[in-house]
Amino acid sequence: MKIKIGMTYDLRDEYLARNYSAEETAELDTRETIEGIEESLRALGHEPCRIGGVHSLVEQLAAGERWDIVFNIAEGMFGLSREAQIPALLDAYRIPYTFSDPMVLGLTLHKGMTKHVLKNIGVPTADFLILNTMEDLKDLSLPFPLFVKPAAEGTGKGISDRSLVHNRTDLESICAELLEAYRQPVLVETFLPGREFTVGIIGTGSAATAFKPMEVVFNQELSGASYSYETKKNYLDRVEYRLIDGKLGSACEEVALAAWRGLGCRDGGRIDIRLDAAGIPNFIEVNPLAGLNPVDSDLPILCRLSGISYKELIGRIMDSALERTGLLKETPAACEPVAAL
Repeated sequence: MKIKIGMTYDLRDEYLARNYSAEETAELDTRETIEGIEESLRALGHEPCRIGGVHSLVEQLAAGERWDIVFNIAEGMFGLSREAQIPALLDAYRIPYTFSDPMVLGLTLHKGMTKHVLKNIGVPTADFLILNTMEDLKDLSLPFPLFVKPAAEGTGKGISDRSLVHNRTDLESICAELLEAYRQPVLVETFLPGREFTVGIIGTGSAATAFKPMEVVFNQELSGASYSYETKKNYLDRVEYRLIDGKLGSACEEVALAAWRGLGCRDGGRIDIRLDAAGIPNFIEVNPLAGLNPVDSDLPILCRLSGISYKELIGRIMDSALERTGLLKETPAACEPVAAL
């Protein structure tokens, strides 16, 4: 069945042309990504229609434009609820969309709040402190070493070799810098010294399934390094990716699925896992709007390693969304237009 699918996204080139930096725009999408999704949707028999970011969406909604469903990968640019802006607007117009809803996207962008929820439901995650001001360090009781990063950034932004700290002086220095640079809370957590993995997930609730975990193996020169912005940008030179299975793979999948379902994530994304000193998989963070660059993004990379094509990945995401929203049982253009507000 042919479905009219709007595509919401934030095009990185547009922000670079407005003099935003490479790091500021690191989470935004390339033309290659937009074209890859568009071509895949068309190959799957659908009718993709480009929308763009939140401002373009507002204009098109006001002009009376509607879609059966929206394929949303817009990260947003400003504020701690930036990923939730487009889903909230689509909810107001009763237009279904792929991936998670505003509540989940608002929660999961804040790594500390996410860990509060998961700790409460028993998902293993490192002990932590959310730092809103430097005064909050007086409440710190965690033993060194610690790992420090901005609470609401992705793509490794704000993470560097200095993120792993061994003493109070270094901790105060990096926390002050991050608070000043990113104007948001800082997450301070017990360092997990073990191997690092990412687990791709497709589906929602009990229907969610995990791909084989992909281990992030740093080259010898970077042994013990973090999966930082610089590392992700230069991943071909810095890391190797390997699928794992067996008991360790199953344990990582179990933690990832528990976190995914516990948070209420939908349709597709990634959970990052790291082993603690005892070798137990711990939740690091969730990406409910995982990067979908056909070449460079972790989710398509781990799918390739599993023999799953990019088109098949997009198809599985769409199947999940269509099943969840009931559109598989309806005819095209089943969503009645809502009058402009």
